[in-house]
Amino acid sequence: MYPGKLGKAANGTSNIKLFRMGDVAKHNTRDDLWIIVDGLVYDVTRYVDRHPGGWLPLVNMAGKDCTDVFANYHGAKVYRTLLPAFLVGKVTDLTVPEHVKDFRAVRQELLRRGLFKTDMRYYAKMGTWYFALFTSALYLSLACASPAAHMLGATVMGIFWQQLAGLGHDLGHSGVSHMFYTDMCVGSTIGNALMGISTGWWKRSHNTHHVVCNSVENDPDIQHLPVFAVAAKIFDHPYLSSYHNKVFNFGAVERFLVAHQHLLFYPVMMFARFNLYVQSWTLLLSSSGREVHYRRIEAAALVVYATWVAAVALSMPTWAETVGWILISHAVTALLHVQITVSHWAMETYHGHGYNDETDEWYITQLKTTMNVATPECLDWLHIGLQFQIEHHLYPRLPRHNLRKARELVRAVCAKHGIPYHEPGFFEANALTISALRDAALEARKAKRDPGHGFYTSALWEAMNAIG
Repeated sequence: MYPGKLGKAANGTSNIKLFRMGDVAKHNTRDDLWIIVDGLVYDVTRYVDRHPGGWLPLVNMAGKDCTDVFANYHGAKVYRTLLPAFLVGKVTDLTVPEHVKDFRAVRQELLRRGLFKTDMRYYAKMGTWYFALFTSALYLSLACASPAAHMLGATVMGIFWQQLAGLGHDLGHSGVSHMFYTDMCVGSTIGNALMGISTGWWKRSHNTHHVVCNSVENDPDIQHLPVFAVAAKIFDHPYLSSYHNKVFNFGAVERFLVAHQHLLFYPVMMFARFNLYVQSWTLLLSSSGREVHYRRIEAAALVVYATWVAAVALSMPTWAETVGWILISHAVTALLHVQITVSHWAMETYHGHGYNDETDEWYITQLKTTMNVATPECLDWLHIGLQFQIEHHLYPRLPRHNLRKARELVRAVCAKHGIPYHEPGFFEANALTISALRDAALEARKAKRDPGHGFYTSALWEAMNAIG
């Protein structure tokens, strides 16, 4: 919470209007957007398109209490220098549940311990690790003569990409320097050139995912038709995706793929990286790409990536080895995509935006839609922080190397209030994900072919998740 004075209203006066929650809830569109932070009401309509995190997170929280979302995505400076200009009043009927008070107390304890500060020695070690992987992959691929060495080089390159994704994730959350433009610049240049995936695309998608995690209509991370539907409610009727700005209908091709999705899961994950290339370029070349910071720099860095990857692959003595190098290096990154999906795909999904009352406020929503993966501390490097998705979703600015320390504090609050805390082992998490996909697949097979059902009504390309 920001402890400063109430301040003046946006019109420069000191007259603060009083509102009820229902009054604020009416201002819930991109053209009329109010939010509540610490009981104060802000009209941020004129700021929507300038929001560094994109307009989608703001629209998804329009008319609602954003206290915890705001606190966990912004530093204290934003409270002091930005919010006062948009102040229009305060609400009189806002209540704070006890569990919310306790989760806020956890955040204050993390701040008190200095755990939101980055230990740059950690990233120095990781930088050494990344360098070792990258140079080893290049040496095996370019300096050795045997096909076995070349394929081993491809494997190490895939591990490099999987590991570097952890740094990309940290930079995307401004979790390294904690300065938006610094981390964004590093991600858009070095990150794009080494990873081949647009940082701007990732931030646009990921920021939205965090705010409306597992929302059928709003979370792009579960909008993967025509191949996957993590729950039957995703295909039981057409819906408008606020992220992709189009209606998702479901035809015969979608029905066939979804009906077999639990069998396709791992094979698709082995080629998922290619889809990220498509999404990155599609966003940068589309009209939505104007929202991307450093758009031209990102595109240039992606060209650098494509150039060096092509050069390494084409250096193989035979076409068979070239194809093998590309396929193996990309297939190894399946581990990353599995790590990402198991955190959410077996969890609860819902319609709309949520955040309506104490049963689906920020903390409860994150805990309902997210699971951790229990791992020994010695394997934290392998899971690149993705094993602590609960803590990451609750406190996204917390550096990766401090998530394990936050885990016990979060578990204690959950135990106190009887809130489920999901933390299966890695293989159990995979089994739960496959089970959820299978359940949805069986529902898809039972879907009737009639005009009232979403299936059989759309073309494959229109349903593809390839616009960012």
